[in-house]
Amino acid sequence: MSSIENKDGANLKAELIADFQTSQAVLNGKSALPVHQLRSEAMKSFDKLGFPTIRHEEWKYSNVSNLVKQTFDFHTKTDFNQTDLEKIPLPHLTGNVLYFINGVYNAELSQIATPESKLQVLPFSVALAQQPELIEGYFGKYANYETDAFTALNTALSNDGVVVKVADNKVVEEPIILRFIADARTANVGSQPRNLIVVGQNSQVKIAEAYRTVGDEAAFVNTVTEIIVGESAMVDYYKVQNESDKSYHIGTTQVYQKGRSYFYAATATLNGGFVRNNLNVVLDGEHIESHLYGLYVPNGKQHVDNHTLVDHQKPNCESNELYKGILMDKSTGVFNGKIFVREDAQKTNAYQNCRNVVTSDEATMNTKPQLEIWADDVKCSHGTTTGQLNDEAIFYMQSRGIPKKEAIRLQLLAFAQDVVTQIKIDSIREYIEELILEKLEAAR
Repeated sequence: MSSIENKDGANLKAELIADFQTSQAVLNGKSALPVHQLRSEAMKSFDKLGFPTIRHEEWKYSNVSNLVKQTFDFHTKTDFNQTDLEKIPLPHLTGNVLYFINGVYNAELSQIATPESKLQVLPFSVALAQQPELIEGYFGKYANYETDAFTALNTALSNDGVVVKVADNKVVEEPIILRFIADARTANVGSQPRNLIVVGQNSQVKIAEAYRTVGDEAAFVNTVTEIIVGESAMVDYYKVQNESDKSYHIGTTQVYQKGRSYFYAATATLNGGFVRNNLNVVLDGEHIESHLYGLYVPNGKQHVDNHTLVDHQKPNCESNELYKGILMDKSTGVFNGKIFVREDAQKTNAYQNCRNVVTSDEATMNTKPQLEIWADDVKCSHGTTTGQLNDEAIFYMQSRGIPKKEAIRLQLLAFAQDVVTQIKIDSIREYIEELILEKLEAAR
């Protein structure tokens, strides 16, 4: 389905296509490599698809017109350094910590703790130059650039990010933490990070992505992460967003699981002007477990849209999904959760729940749970609720001497705990708890 372009959208589209053509012109003989051929196909898809409009069912509640009316510099040079980093309140992080400023890897700020015998970590640009065969085996094979315009755009124009490869039969004790900072202090900036994470069979790893904006100008982050979970492997994945009210974040995490593997995701959106998170999980083997948790706490006029897709393709698998939202002021939220159970996926257990608390009459929540089943021996359920706080509980707390505003804050904190407690990296969990407290205190 082609989108109907407005003038500004058409201009941004033309600028991005011209940027791609410029990058292709300097490739010389490298343009024949499979990676660059795939990039060309992705740009053709983007040209055909264009930016989505609210006429697209998948974007019905998330209007990107304000995004495409603006221009962004995807090649801004930045002098962001350790001194600038120290000015940002961040959790104390240990392990493998990689920093990307405007999408580009910064080696001076980063540290790798795990030996190469267990873990291979390369900036995407370095892997593309030094190990193109590693990229070719996975790049664009899972995230669909043929039907999703932003994935197509990222596939065509991404210039950095990270490639992580965990060898077979390895337990990586130190977490891998990817910190993406948009430096919007001097101009509207854009970045398109591409992350590829390949976890070998019988291996274990924890991975976190964190997004932050500095500066008063607008920032556009269009990111794609492909995660391949090998047989009997275990992956914990966290995504934390604390961006600015002028930021636009569109992210797709595409997960492919093999037999007997375990994948666990927690997505926490604390701040961001316009946020769209796509989390797609394909269970392509037997005895697979997938757990998806999400928490979003928008205020002001922030917009947060979570789209999830869990695709059961083989029998004897289980998925569990819980998303929770606290919506304040004039914020808007969207949750669209899909569960597919294919004909061969007998003995599937699949559960999905979305619960929301709206604290203002001007806040809006749109939910659309979807369940499509082609197998007959399954246990599946989905549900969604949106409501206000429990007045009786607040009255009870007041009767015990707790002021009303404090009672409300405590209720909201308790509501969020179902998701927050799922985060197993202590420093990140504590950081999220502090951010939630700050937002609730400000709302008082």
